[in-house]
Amino acid sequence: MASVRPFLGPGRLFLLLAIHMLAAFQFLYVVCHEDAASLLRRASETLKAKQYGEALGLLNAAIESDPKLSEAYLQRASVLRHLCRFEESEVNYKKFLDLKPGTSSAEKDLSQLLQAQSALDSAYSLFESNEYSKALDYIDKVVLVFSPGCLEAKFLKVKLLLGVKDYSSAITETGYILKEDENNLDALLLRGRAYYYLSDHDVASRHYHKGLRLDPEHAELKKAYFGLKNLLKKTKSAEDNAAKGKLRMAVEDFRAALALDPIHTAHNVHLHLGLCKVLVDLGRGKDAVDSCTEALEIDGELVEALFQRGKAKLITEDWEGAVEDLKSAAQKSPQDMNIREALRKAEKSLKLSKRKDWYKILGIPKTASVAEIKRAYKKLALQWHPDKNVDNSEEAEAQFREIAAAYEVLGDEDKRVRYDRGEDIDDMDTGMGGGGGGFNPFGAGGQQFTFHFEGGFPGGGFGGFNF
Repeated sequence: MASVRPFLGPGRLFLLLAIHMLAAFQFLYVVCHEDAASLLRRASETLKAKQYGEALGLLNAAIESDPKLSEAYLQRASVLRHLCRFEESEVNYKKFLDLKPGTSSAEKDLSQLLQAQSALDSAYSLFESNEYSKALDYIDKVVLVFSPGCLEAKFLKVKLLLGVKDYSSAITETGYILKEDENNLDALLLRGRAYYYLSDHDVASRHYHKGLRLDPEHAELKKAYFGLKNLLKKTKSAEDNAAKGKLRMAVEDFRAALALDPIHTAHNVHLHLGLCKVLVDLGRGKDAVDSCTEALEIDGELVEALFQRGKAKLITEDWEGAVEDLKSAAQKSPQDMNIREALRKAEKSLKLSKRKDWYKILGIPKTASVAEIKRAYKKLALQWHPDKNVDNSEEAEAQFREIAAAYEVLGDEDKRVRYDRGEDIDDMDTGMGGGGGGFNPFGAGGQQFTFHFEGGFPGGGFGGFNF
């Protein structure tokens, strides 16, 4: 970091102070040799040019020259109200009304002053309660209407704009202040914050740095400047570790960066996405879904976040959720082949998840041998044979169909290989009977079906079924 040093050297600073002091002496000399009426006229002219500081000096001199000059009190009250120096303004309005009681215009101005003062107090109270929009109404519709030169109200307005995340307006408002005083530290700080929350970090850093050149010990500027540097450093570390394949270190760095400023959404959306990618690569599907969801809550149109969340849902076997996210990503980026390939995989997994698990139906592992498949089939077919389940024949018949269908696939080597690969097999998922044209142990049209098992079933045959 470049060294932070005072903006002005001691020699130049002394010279500028001397020039300002000379100008002040000249001003006082002129003022002391003018009468109250001419001072009042000059004050009116400076007010038209919005030179409020000079106008106040002239009005102070006029009143000192003629304490009964009512118009000077009225003008001074107006200037002080304009600058929201409300208590001083009220004293001057009352002094004018003492000299010219019953003046309706002055009474109206005094009423407006009290309204502006009350509105500013209310705005501060609402600001402390985080009711930023209501506070902005008080500032815009009352305070700055009656006291348009109130710098205090202007700064509060900028803070409120930051509170409602209207960063562009905050930049505009601080620009007006800096046009009048380019070295205003509070304006530099607040404008830097607005750029920071827009993720325009280079411009934010320049504002903070300029303020620190003017005042190296300004606590808020130091906090903002070094906080930004730390955030960028931690972000770079996370991205570098991810690029180098140091995924667990990257996870720690991404989370540390996110903890530095949780409300910096313009920057954090990329941190959440980066974290999601790393978690996907680590196979931590649930955590990855959470991170990508955080990114999408900030920017719902972020295609990469939809893509990564879809991949994360594949890991967690949320097939429907994966298809939904990947379809949305494919619609937003139809030329991205990686998204299309992931979508095909998700759609295939969803389809497979809905087909019947023949291994589960026979109660055998996917590694079962041919002999194990036959044994399981014979056992279950005997258990659920309709002749042995007269009291629950409908359930037995349904179970018997399932068992026979499972054996039709798994008992055939070619069909089993295709099934294990996830390929479609004609009528494989239609069950048995019931309009699908699939394997029906009871035959079509009520015709009898005869099973022939090698070695037969223990205990002999059952009714019309020969074993």
